[in-house]
Amino acid sequence: MYLSRLSLCVIFVLLCSLESRANLNDDAPLTKLGSKTGPSLKFFYCYSCGYRKVFEDYVNILRQKYPELQIDGENYNPPGANMMLAKGLGIAKILVIVLIFSKINIFQWIGQPQPFWWQWCMDNRLYSCVMLFFACNAAEGYLISSGAFEIHFNDVPIWSKLETGRIPQPPELFQIIDTHMQMIFPEMEAGKIGLNK
Repeated sequence: MYLSRLSLCVIFVLLCSLESRANLNDDAPLTKLGSKTGPSLKFFYCYSCGYRKVFEDYVNILRQKYPELQIDGENYNPPGANMMLAKGLGIAKILVIVLIFSKINIFQWIGQPQPFWWQWCMDNRLYSCVMLFFACNAAEGYLISSGAFEIHFNDVPIWSKLETGRIPQPPELFQIIDTHMQMIFPEMEAGKIGLNK
């Protein structure tokens, strides 16, 4: 009986980890707004900070002024061990929830007495799982929250919220883009290359 529950739990955890790996590519999909070749602008933003909406607003503004500019955006993954810790916490959360719902006493398997808190989790399965789910989600969000809003023009960093502490105002961004466009196309004048000034 315990062996069948354990095997179901292991299968469930494996499926969840495979799904999370598949979702790594889908977490923050690239948003391509132009298929033309030419200068490109790439945004790296903190999805968990709510900067996706800011990115979409900037895309709409930039598309009006620079229709030939290829604009991409993706989630900025935090450096270091934070991402690995967040992934490990997510897998551990699912595993513990499955163990609680299947009433498996893991302490019995390792030959230890069952602690009071595990018995409480077994007696209050739904409440403990909901509490565990939200607490772990809050911890995961804190670990992956970077506060980033980085902008690269042709793979050259032109703005970093991590360094400046703020998001650029549209006129500032227009001026930066215009300066870089003048460096790429020094003969560019208003209306030449098709870029709206």
